[in-house]
Amino acid sequence: MYIWPILTLILALILIYRKPRTKNYIIESLLLALLMVMVGLSSIWAFMGHAFMGGRIAAYIGWPVGSPFQLEVAVANLSYGILGLLCLKFRDDFWTATIVGFSVFYLGAAYIHIQDMFRGNYAPGNVGAPLYFDIILPILLLGLLAAYKLTKK
Repeated sequence: MYIWPILTLILALILIYRKPRTKNYIIESLLLALLMVMVGLSSIWAFMGHAFMGGRIAAYIGWPVGSPFQLEVAVANLSYGILGLLCLKFRDDFWTATIVGFSVFYLGAAYIHIQDMFRGNYAPGNVGAPLYFDIILPILLLGLLAAYKLTKK
């Protein structure tokens, strides 16, 4: 799970050092790296886990094995993964739509994980690092998006 933030940082540094560094360009580079890696690649990875290793992932989250809803979560992850990767080609309102949709999905997942915690599910995939990412990543994306739009000339 921690490989994704490391890859994001590496990509951001590569992007930042390619051109002259203005405040807007640094924010854009960080945002693009987050969209490509944390939204794009990690969502496709989550899709593969939920779709092809469903029993293992369900146990990690503390869910019952064999629920068809897990495949629905897999497909939702695939859709956000594709949107994240398409952010390399498309900008502006496409980024906004991708970030808003992704943030609703992740913050909604955080709410569900917290509800499940209050019902006694303390599995690492329910209350561990995935829960923190479900909260921190949308806040980071929305904050950087706002900063990007405010610093754009």
